[in-house]
Amino acid sequence: QICNQHNAEAPNLEQVFHRMAQTEPNLDHDVSWFLLPSYWAKMVVALISFLCFANSYDGDFVFDDSEAIINNKDLRAETPLGDLWHHDFWGSKLSSNTSHKSYRPLTVLTFRINYLFAGGFYPVGFHVINIILHCTISVLMVDVFSILLGGLQFTNKGRRLNLAPKTSLIAALLFAVHPVHTECVAGIVGRADLLCALFFLLSFLGYCKAFRENKEGHNFSIFWVLVSVILGAIAMLCKEQGITILGLNAVFDALVINKLNVLELIQKLLHKDKSLENAGLLKKGLLLRITLLMSGGATILYIRWRIMGTGPPAFTEVDNPASFADSLFVRAINYNYYYSLNAWLLLCPWWLCFDWSMGCIPLIKSVSDWRIIALAALWFCLIGLICQALCSEDSHKRRILTLGLGFLIIPFLPASNLFFRVGFVIAERVIYLPSIGYCILFTYGFSLLSKQAKKKKILAVAVLGILVVNVTRCALRSSQWRSEEQLFRSALSVCPLNAKVHYNVGKNLADKGNQSAAIKYYREAVRLNPKYVHAMNNLGNILKERNELQEAEELLSLAVQIQPDFAAAWMNLGIVQNSLRRFEEAEQSYWTAIKHRKKYPDCYYNLGRLYADLNRHIDALNAWRNATVLKPEHSLAWNNMIILLDNTGNLAQAEAVGREALELIPNDHSLMFSLANVLGKSQKYKESEALFLKAIKANPNAASYHGNLAVLYHRWGNLDLAKKHYEVSLKLDPMAPGTKENYNLLRRKLEQLQKKGG
Repeated sequence: QICNQHNAEAPNLEQVFHRMAQTEPNLDHDVSWFLLPSYWAKMVVALISFLCFANSYDGDFVFDDSEAIINNKDLRAETPLGDLWHHDFWGSKLSSNTSHKSYRPLTVLTFRINYLFAGGFYPVGFHVINIILHCTISVLMVDVFSILLGGLQFTNKGRRLNLAPKTSLIAALLFAVHPVHTECVAGIVGRADLLCALFFLLSFLGYCKAFRENKEGHNFSIFWVLVSVILGAIAMLCKEQGITILGLNAVFDALVINKLNVLELIQKLLHKDKSLENAGLLKKGLLLRITLLMSGGATILYIRWRIMGTGPPAFTEVDNPASFADSLFVRAINYNYYYSLNAWLLLCPWWLCFDWSMGCIPLIKSVSDWRIIALAALWFCLIGLICQALCSEDSHKRRILTLGLGFLIIPFLPASNLFFRVGFVIAERVIYLPSIGYCILFTYGFSLLSKQAKKKKILAVAVLGILVVNVTRCALRSSQWRSEEQLFRSALSVCPLNAKVHYNVGKNLADKGNQSAAIKYYREAVRLNPKYVHAMNNLGNILKERNELQEAEELLSLAVQIQPDFAAAWMNLGIVQNSLRRFEEAEQSYWTAIKHRKKYPDCYYNLGRLYADLNRHIDALNAWRNATVLKPEHSLAWNNMIILLDNTGNLAQAEAVGREALELIPNDHSLMFSLANVLGKSQKYKESEALFLKAIKANPNAASYHGNLAVLYHRWGNLDLAKKHYEVSLKLDPMAPGTKENYNLLRRKLEQLQKKGG
């Protein structure tokens, strides 16, 4: 039958679509499910997808959100909009050797809009947009699945028909409630995947619109093909996977529009069958459309390559250990094992983790490893599906299986390590688009079972049960993404061998002040990965604060030995050496840190402290000045300059520096306090008093603020106010140095005045 179609004269597309509807089996015929009008089906999908992730709306910024949003200068109004087109997703210059080369300017632009509308880093707005995007995508999936499962047919008025309303609803619901999508929706950086998916689907639907017969009677619209290419380019500017829609549009065109039998076409090509020339394919414009898609894709990729500037990003072994294996066999085996784990996450999304690197999945190094079974199972299923997709006599089955496999595999290719090394082992977010293919295959399998089953309602109840379980799992998982503590702790049971999981739990505990518990997790991270320099650095910092200087020095020395350009570890090593009074070594460590990170204000600040301890006052002032030049809001550096100039009797210079600092940081009470002290010594009592009162208003529980204001009043002769503030200071801190003595002096003076008055 297929051969006869290919040899025949190419029919009008409207006739093709009409015959498709007449002859192809309807998936919905044997399926026991709810039959809803298109509008209501979309409402149901939108509501259920919203319920899955609604509880993430007021979550915090977690995990990668800090780097992509909070620390990303591209979100701030002072950064020119043009910089977004030259920076990567994390705000680094694409030309930098340290850039990850993830070019997603449109996603960053939406973050920037979120930031501007919210007036700061308030996560609610960011989360709400993510939830809305997922609901919108899920609604669009109703239309997409109706085309992929039921075929493409238009009425005479150009309105597309939904030929599979039941199965398209099932597939859309499966997509909407899949727990593996939680990272994309509840994690704000997942916005990249959501935006990419949105324009990916719009590109596909736009391509389908090209086959509505227009008024001129042409078979297809070049305009909509070009619109599809442009939407594919926009998808890629949201995330790199977006470019794959152009390949999928070509596959859809060949299979659905031109009804190609791939196996038959291959056989004809191998045998150089001349009947191929008369197949009528070119008359339907397939070659022209494929040329437009390929030309558009090549142009987009070339521009993307030119913008990237340098070679591919440099990842480390801990990011993707299999890609660093010397043996091609080990690399191939482990890549395939990763594919099987991704497939398992689609089938059974129960064990989910925010990060799968750093030993979470040990390398397979031998064929005797039992995990080889997972590879065999994966390829057994894939080969079986591919054989059915190519060799089945049922053209309807061939089409759906090929489309299902296409949507499963093609969007996953950029994350497969086949073309370039990626910076992760498994990332749940990259399965967002491939899950479309999974939903097609699952729904088609369900329809086949329904056709064979006698009790169809039992199957329907089973599918409904899967949906309910997935909704529950989504709600549970999205609640874990609400805070870093819950997110990191949830990973301990999934990936106990992952050093990064232990590191993040430790860091979260340390940020909350629980240093003892943090030490335990940092030590475990270092045990699991003895080269984990960031864990060593953080552990060394805590030990330094606990005055366990010897072990802190050992850890930090090992960290810089493993990674000689680790500037933060060099600076912390300098702080420890300074505490151990090994000043020359400390100075050398500080300068090494600055050598590896030219703009390092905190290191200049600590170098200034070292010089101050050595009474090298000019060097100290220069170091602190460098810190404030690099970071004008560096309050500690400004304060130390004021205090040093004050202590050395340079009151005029101290006053000038204090005024300069307050112009830059007008609400810093510690700067107000330091400048007030200087003004008091310069007998500018009124101005000094005003600054002291302002500082106290900002920080009313600082005993030293009240104590020094009391000294000012004491000098000024305002003894009653002096007495009042001495008493407040002593109440806040009974052991405040000097305050008790000054207070006693004041009391004696007041007693003497009373006696004289008497």
